Amino acid sequence: MSQTPSIRESLETNLWFAQLPSDVLDKLARCAQRRRLKDGELLYARGDQPTGLFGVVKGRVRIGATSIDGKALTATFFEAGDWLGEISIFDGLPRLSDAEASGELEVLMIPRQAILDLLKQQPELYAPFVQILCGKLRQAMEGLSDLMLLPLSQRVAKRLLTLANDYGQPHAEGVLIDMHLPQDELGRMLGASRQSVSKELKALEKRGWVKLAYGRIILSDRQALESHVEEPFG
Repeated sequence: MSQTPSIRESLETNLWFAQLPSDVLDKLARCAQRRRLKDGELLYARGDQPTGLFGVVKGRVRIGATSIDGKALTATFFEAGDWLGEISIFDGLPRLSDAEASGELEVLMIPRQAILDLLKQQPELYAPFVQILCGKLRQAMEGLSDLMLLPLSQRVAKRLLTLANDYGQPHAEGVLIDMHLPQDELGRMLGASRQSVSKELKALEKRGWVKLAYGRIILSDRQALESHVEEPFG
C-alpha cells in the first residue's frame, strides 16, 4: 500500500489550510497539482514569475541563491509538511530565491489564482495567513541580524542548535543532527567558506562541545553551545 499522503491530507498539514471548511479544502484539493523532481532540479528559480503555493509531500527543498561571482548561499530547508512561496502569492512579483530539490522530491502546487479567489471570497482568512508570513519574516530578520552582528564562532554554534531542534535525535554521545551536513553546506548556510567553518567546528570539537564524523555532527554539550551563543563579544 502506498504511503503517499492524499492531497487532502497534505493540505491539512498547513496551519492555514487546516482552518478552512471541508468543502473549501475539497475544492483546493481538486485544483492542486503534484510534481516530482530529482536531486538538484529547480522547483523555481530566482526571478521566476509566481505560479502558486508549494507544499512538500516527500523530500527536502533547499532555499538559496547564487551571487554574481558564483557563490552559493543557503537560507533554509523545507521538509515534508512545510509550505513555501507565500510572498509572491500576494505581491505577484518574481521569486526572490531559488528552490532546489535536495534529493528526490514530491510537492503539491496550489495555483496562485485559486488562493487569491478564496481570499477575495473570505477576507477573514487573511489574518492567519499574515500571521504565518510574519513568523517567516521574523526568522529571516533574525538570520540577517546574526550575519551582521555575531562572529562566525557564535553563528556556527547557533545554527547547530537550530538544526538540532529541527533534526536532532538522541545519541549515546549527545544529540545527533540527523541529516547529511557536509561542511561546505554549513558554510553556505552561514555565508562563510568551508575552510572557515571547518576551523570553527574543530575549535568547538576541541572544547568537547561537538563531535564530527563523516558529514554528521553530534552536539556533545548543548548547554555549553547555548552559553557560547549568549556570550558578549567585541
